Amino acid sequence: MTTVPLPTAETRWRCTLCGNLTRFDVTRSSKVVEYVHLDLSGEPKVEEREVVSETIESVRCRWCNAVDQIELVDKPGVES
Repeated sequence: MTTVPLPTAETRWRCTLCGNLTRFDVTRSSKVVEYVHLDLSGEPKVEEREVVSETIESVRCRWCNAVDQIELVDKPGVES
């Protein structure tokens, strides 16, 4: 399994097939620690969440349904 790189403050995703920059379905695996507060009726509420690790497994373009055809490109106005 190859992981898809996360966008940074200077980059964003782009579909290499259709050019989409805005709509993606992302499948990710996360390991988290949550502080859960149960009210007196037993209803849980997550009050704190710490992401211990996270991996993006796949990214699918919403426009053309291409899977893992994503590249990182510079955001507009960002100098390399």
